[in-house]
Amino acid sequence: MVFKKGFDTDKYVEEQTKFIKERVSKFDKKLYIEFGGKLLFDHHAARVLPGYKPNTKIKILQSLGDEVEIVLCVSAIDIQKGRIFGSLGINYNDFTLKLIDDLRGYGLYVPTVVINLFSGESKALQLKEFLESKGVKVYTAGLIEGYPSNTDLIASEKGYGATPFIETTKPIVIVSGAGPGSGKMSTCLRMVYQDKQRGVDSGYAKFETFPIWNIPLDHPINIAYEAATADIKDFNLIDPHHMKQYNQIAINYNRDVENFVIIQNIMKAIISPNNFINSYHSPTDMGVNMAKTGIFDDEACQKAAKQEIIRRYFRYNQEFVLGLEKKDTVDIAEKIMGRVNLKQSDRTVIEPARNAAKEAKEKGKGHNGIFCGAAIELSDGQIIAGKNSPLLHAESSVLLNAIKTLANIPDPILLISEQIIQQIKEFKVTAYKETAETLDVEETLIALAISASTNPTAKLALEQLPKLKNTEMHTTHIPKKGDESPIRKLGINLTTDGVIAGNKLFMN
Repeated sequence: MVFKKGFDTDKYVEEQTKFIKERVSKFDKKLYIEFGGKLLFDHHAARVLPGYKPNTKIKILQSLGDEVEIVLCVSAIDIQKGRIFGSLGINYNDFTLKLIDDLRGYGLYVPTVVINLFSGESKALQLKEFLESKGVKVYTAGLIEGYPSNTDLIASEKGYGATPFIETTKPIVIVSGAGPGSGKMSTCLRMVYQDKQRGVDSGYAKFETFPIWNIPLDHPINIAYEAATADIKDFNLIDPHHMKQYNQIAINYNRDVENFVIIQNIMKAIISPNNFINSYHSPTDMGVNMAKTGIFDDEACQKAAKQEIIRRYFRYNQEFVLGLEKKDTVDIAEKIMGRVNLKQSDRTVIEPARNAAKEAKEKGKGHNGIFCGAAIELSDGQIIAGKNSPLLHAESSVLLNAIKTLANIPDPILLISEQIIQQIKEFKVTAYKETAETLDVEETLIALAISASTNPTAKLALEQLPKLKNTEMHTTHIPKKGDESPIRKLGINLTTDGVIAGNKLFMN
């Protein structure tokens, strides 16, 4: 798919910032905003809204200037279980530390962490002590009996009032956290309750990019959100509360709609009669999402979102093959594709990758009886294929072919001498005792970088790598870590048929 912008990040940041400030003005001194999704590196948004920058939320917070501070939430249960944050492969404890570092690296003020669902968990206590030793304020909050339906207890000194007052100093408090179930909403409402006890009529709002409330229910952007959350079985629907109050169609997702009455009861129990929260008649009213304002080419966004729906199907299928996902998640993703009339072949790199593997087998190439194919679509629409060999993985081969094409280097010219590749292969076998001696992408790019120091042609090819950002790639076999990680770092959107190379159970 040729990359075409359809989203204006600068305009969106301007409109979103303006709307947040407008919502702040409705309250007395302070607004707590529950931030859903990823604060950093929102690559899903970047893929379905071409032109959206992965750290756009950071730009929004930076544009609010000195008026913002961030409170991070994490579940004590998740810490104790050692739950892993999927996209980074680190536990929630380490993710919290990394998130603080990353946010501070952007000049944002992150003074506070709240550990929710706390009942003395040892690992949570270790995190608390470590953070406090680094000057971070840490608060703990236990489970309220009967939460969230026992409104009388929640809105009392034995409920929200039972935990220490969380001190904040800025008028806008962003409440984010490590994954779902971290207690972001309860933390926001607890702070609203505690403020009221101190004579401050503060407010609550919710920020989530998807689903976009003011585009159609069946718009591919919103359907792509369903594909992204197929593993937790989220789905979009018309907000019935909004329709009842305003006779206006607004899109929300099932959990917010299902929980709204309970949330509304809690909010009414903890605020004064004049608080602007009383004007929230629907979960859509709670939101401050202005993402639609950034869309200037709806067709480009629809095309991008459709491609993301297909990519999600292949991702779930890969995770199912690896034993990380359930078959019904793959089935849900496949049904979502059907709703948008999408086929696997609508991803243009799939058939060329499969044909490359087929050709390798027919010509007796490949390596050790394994025949892998890969294909990449360049920004001008050209599709380049590659296959595995005794020297290179298929992914390595197709990347070298792609940058040679971009640099107009004739195919017979070698970018890396066979002697260098053989030296690396021998080193892997003798020093590391590896059985897979062919070069993965990471090893290939390092070899290319070394070759570039003495070979002008290799240097020219190396300079083409940034042009691979936002391109599409598909492989027939599950890529190894040494393939997948550098491919993603290059900004290439990668999918795979999910075939395991060989018969080993452990994938490295």
